[in-house]
Amino acid sequence: MAMYNDKVMDLFMNPHNVGEVENADAIGTYGSPVCGDMMQITLKVEDGVITDAKFKTFGCGSAIASSSMATEMIIGKTLEEALKVTNKDVLDALGGLPGPKIHCSVLSAQAIKAAIYDYAQKNGLELEGLKDYDPNADEDDHHGEAKDEE
Repeated sequence: MAMYNDKVMDLFMNPHNVGEVENADAIGTYGSPVCGDMMQITLKVEDGVITDAKFKTFGCGSAIASSSMATEMIIGKTLEEALKVTNKDVLDALGGLPGPKIHCSVLSAQAIKAAIYDYAQKNGLELEGLKDYDPNADEDDHHGEAKDEE
C-alpha cells in the first residue's frame, strides 16, 4: 500500500544527474510559491543537442524524482525535441505520482523550458517551442495541473 511506485522511490533515493553542469550553457529555475518546491536545471548544448543536464531541487521526493527523470529524458535530444517534453511525459515515464504531487512534474517541465529559453536568449535563437513562452508568467499558473502543455 505504498504511496509511491518503485521507480519513483529509486529516483528519489538514487537520483541521476544531481548537481550543476560545469561551464553550463544554460540555467533554468522554476518554482512554486504555494508548495515551496524549487528546481534548477543546467544544460550543456553542442550543435543544438543537449549533451548534459543536471538538476538541483529543493523539494519533496516527488520533486527530486521528477527532476531526475526530466534530465534523463532530455539528454541527447535537440532543443526543439526537449521543448516537447511535457509534464505528462515525465509523469508517464515515472509510472505516475499521487494526485497532490502531480505539480512536481509540471515544475520539472517548466524548468527545462526556462533553461532552453536562457540558452536561446544567450545565443539569439528563435525556437518554435518557445514562441508562446512567457518567462515572467505567474509561477503558480500551472500548479497541480496534469495536462499536456502544448
